[in-house]
Amino acid sequence: MKCLIVEDDSTACKLLQTYLADYGDCFIAVNGDKAVKAFRKALKQGQPYDLICLDIMMPEMDGHDVLKAIRKIESQHGIGGLDGVKVIMTTTSGDSKNVTGAFRTGCEAYIVKPVKKEKLLEEIEKLGLIISQAS
Repeated sequence: MKCLIVEDDSTACKLLQTYLADYGDCFIAVNGDKAVKAFRKALKQGQPYDLICLDIMMPEMDGHDVLKAIRKIESQHGIGGLDGVKVIMTTTSGDSKNVTGAFRTGCEAYIVKPVKKEKLLEEIEKLGLIISQAS
């Protein structure tokens, strides 16, 4: 699995990286602008990300704008529906406006921080990117 962690908080970033290290290669973007550039570059190189863990509250571009940009890029490349990158929003805000907005923009899952390893892996398993350790 190839994963992009989009997070401006270094502690949260390291935590996600630790959780995901056993499941694939992790790449980091510290703001929304860098995330969109990294996504575009990976797609152009024919090595797209399988998963993006995306914070909502960030400098440059917030997570909602990043997700809109990513879905637009995918659309321009004829990628849609289940073929798109799987996006898990990770944020401190669990209010209904943010949650609803995230799903409308096209995320597959939403986790309120602090992110727990079990919850993250459960969501990734639901997306079909990893197989349960229990099986």
